[in-house]
Amino acid sequence: MANPATAANPATPANPPDLGPFRYHDAFSRNIGWVTEAEQEQLRNSIISVGGLGGVGGSHALTMARLGVGGFRISDLDIFDWPNMNRQAGAFASTVGRDKLDTIAETLADINPEVKLHLMPGGIHDHNIDEFLQGSHLYMDSLDIFALKLRRKVFARCRELGIPAVTAAPMGMGTAFLAFDPEGMSFEDYFDFDGGLSAEAERDPDQRFREQIVKFICGVSPAMIQRHYLLNRGTVNLFERKVPSTCIGIELAAGVACANGIKLMLKRGETRVAPRGLHFDAFRNQMVKTWRPGGGRHPMSRLMFKYVRNLLLPKKPR
Repeated sequence: MANPATAANPATPANPPDLGPFRYHDAFSRNIGWVTEAEQEQLRNSIISVGGLGGVGGSHALTMARLGVGGFRISDLDIFDWPNMNRQAGAFASTVGRDKLDTIAETLADINPEVKLHLMPGGIHDHNIDEFLQGSHLYMDSLDIFALKLRRKVFARCRELGIPAVTAAPMGMGTAFLAFDPEGMSFEDYFDFDGGLSAEAERDPDQRFREQIVKFICGVSPAMIQRHYLLNRGTVNLFERKVPSTCIGIELAAGVACANGIKLMLKRGETRVAPRGLHFDAFRNQMVKTWRPGGGRHPMSRLMFKYVRNLLLPKKPR
């Protein structure tokens, strides 16, 4: 039996019509109405930094490209593998084993042949954070959930450089969103990574790191709507650095992050910035607007942290 992926499509004309060369204004003309022509031109001349192109990062980048953003500074160290297939924008049978960075870069150029790309195949490190953020109008957080030390440094540098930053986490079949204004509450103040940790965390650096990951999860998603339908808590394993995810959560995260991202770049409309956030869950058909004055120091934040820590971090096996 012929493979439908390689079989000829009888609906494709033998001699397709000549539709002419790529023209930016034709390609993104359907955006007009939701943005003005002047705003579309502003997006054309904007640059965004996206670190990590696997989960949300690939979808963020491709969505922004279809919105007409003209410049990207992107990085990833990984290749596509079969377990990426359930959720990652660039994961196909044809791309398994290929660099995520090269694959997404090619797709961005296929959407907009005029796109300006700055690729960082060596990854983001302390010494090249400025290179990664150079000239950017927006940082879209898409680092691996466990890259916490680097994430903290990138957000801190965004604040110093005056670059707005957004993070949208896929939570089950929904997304939880936060934005950080360079003149508002900082990433560090909001998450309070070093406050309220257990006595064991004070003694054990590994436990400290795991508890800080729990703080990140709770801070991004204070409402924790997704906890009501997680069927197997054992699939969240912070000892092995594994968490479940769905393409539904990824695509919702891209929509929410990119909508708010262009609002920040265009300076149009209200964007909820930390300590305010929002969480939408398609499975439960529920949206919660969150507000945690004081961030991780808020009593509700501390209570949620202790509750989730007890769920996800049982006593370490000996």
